[in-house]
Amino acid sequence: MDYSVLLKELESLAQQLGIKIRYEKGNFDGGYCILKDQKILVINKKLFDSRKSSILARGIAEIGIDNLYIKPAIRQYIEDEVAKFSKGAGK
Repeated sequence: MDYSVLLKELESLAQQLGIKIRYEKGNFDGGYCILKDQKILVINKKLFDSRKSSILARGIAEIGIDNLYIKPAIRQYIEDEVAKFSKGAGK
């Protein structure tokens, strides 16, 4: 799947979950946070779509996707990104 298409799918899913996405400039990759009871995913807008998708997928996973219907390819991508990050964090 093309990363620009994947990114749009993930943005749509985040919107369904009530997550606001903010693309900002700065010296960071991004991540999920809660600000004044609002769920927010902040992502560096200068990153490539592949990296933005990865950050978005991990942020969505933090909210939880177990009880949602998600297209199988999107669900698999989210699960793969979480697994990759978990494996890398254990080093």
